[in-house]
Amino acid sequence: MNTEPLDTDTITELVTDAVAAPSLHNAQPWVFRCVRETGVVRLYADPERALPHTDPENRGLHMGCGAALFNLRVSAAAAGLTPEVLLLPDPASPDLLAEVRLSGTGPPGDTLAGLAPSIRRRHSSRLPFRDQELPVATREQLSEAARLEGAELFFPDAWHVRAILDLIRDAEDSEAVDPGVRAETVRWTRTEPSAVGAAADGIPAEAFGPRQRGTSAPIRDFAVGRPMPGRDRTAFEKNPNIALLGTARDEPVDWLRAGQALERVLLQATTDGLVASITSQPLEWQDIRWAVRDPVSAMAHVQMVIRIGHGPEGAASPRRPVTDVLGFL
Repeated sequence: MNTEPLDTDTITELVTDAVAAPSLHNAQPWVFRCVRETGVVRLYADPERALPHTDPENRGLHMGCGAALFNLRVSAAAAGLTPEVLLLPDPASPDLLAEVRLSGTGPPGDTLAGLAPSIRRRHSSRLPFRDQELPVATREQLSEAARLEGAELFFPDAWHVRAILDLIRDAEDSEAVDPGVRAETVRWTRTEPSAVGAAADGIPAEAFGPRQRGTSAPIRDFAVGRPMPGRDRTAFEKNPNIALLGTARDEPVDWLRAGQALERVLLQATTDGLVASITSQPLEWQDIRWAVRDPVSAMAHVQMVIRIGHGPEGAASPRRPVTDVLGFL
């Protein structure tokens, strides 16, 4: 096993890939600390970037950090390293979410390494997709990606998709009358383009996508009633391809696994020439979340609703400088 200390440039490149992951409202709630002499990278939650009204249990925070962890694993494998992950290594330090020991040489033909080119190509697309059903083989490949990370990806029938869309509208109604949730959305989203505000986090106007004409796709409208001159209203696909990502249990370690599974699915979709967007709106309300689950499936806890299909790539959301999130010990 290679025990030589890892150089700063290598760690910086790995973390740069890690922070390309999606997170709730693009809050980027992560901090990385590298112990160079041991080749260990520690992933911490950043509580200052939590969303206590939208995400009171920090489930979404854990999933975002899990997605960043998966990107780190992929980037490490592509660099010829073996990432050995320990989740929640210290019960006395709940903000320490994972330790990743980087050592040795990755195995030849590592499937993780093959996903690396998609890390910086993956962007949420809140634009209309083609009204085209995904082939069975594609669905099976995406489902296998989730299984490899200890989660399940389930494609509900048409009747359940319609029910999910109704639940999303119910969640939007709840959000509209909750001042705390609305304030968090306003804080983390910008109605002006990123070039105007120059923010390094949150969601800029160009990533909102157009307003929907009708209500056919599960797209969160980050404008929350704020005026956006020139924003178009467009018809989306009538029969969106919706997948539910879930886990058997619903504890912080499961949320971290779900985040890794989510990113693996998204990177696999990007590699296959697909685009995707995600929504957690109906999962943010306890009186609605239980109804998202399909009663005929074995999935116990739904962690994310994913829309996948063929369509235009979405706009990139800004990222904080890696120097803001990475430190060396």
